[in-house]
Amino acid sequence: MSKNSEQSHPMHDPSVKSIMQRMEPHIAQSFTLEQQMALARVVGLRGGRVHSVDLRATVKFPFLPYSFYLVFLAGRNKRPLTAKEKMIAAASLFLIATLTVMVLCLLGLFVVYLIKSLLGIDLFDNVSLGLFDWFKSL
Repeated sequence: MSKNSEQSHPMHDPSVKSIMQRMEPHIAQSFTLEQQMALARVVGLRGGRVHSVDLRATVKFPFLPYSFYLVFLAGRNKRPLTAKEKMIAAASLFLIATLTVMVLCLLGLFVVYLIKSLLGIDLFDNVSLGLFDWFKSL
């Protein structure tokens, strides 16, 4: 047997190995090589995805007999969206656009106020927001 054929054996796949170890030994031993290869193909379809962000962690708390795992995955969605997902995406885009416009407007007003104060222009006598004094103190 060549080195390549040994490495392509289904039992070299960690997912297949894990599944087989969780089975009762007599059932796992009854799988033929062909069945193991089919299992590796099916498991590979699920486990072979590559994500832009793939963060995985296991957290063990003291005094607890078990641990927790956390997974954060992010990447480009390649499947078609449902109507509900499209509605959520549109609402999210609207919310983000609205918040961006509001922040930019507030930033613009702040800059205009600083320029007005720098030039010494008073729109109302004896009224000040104190932003220019605060900005000068930075």
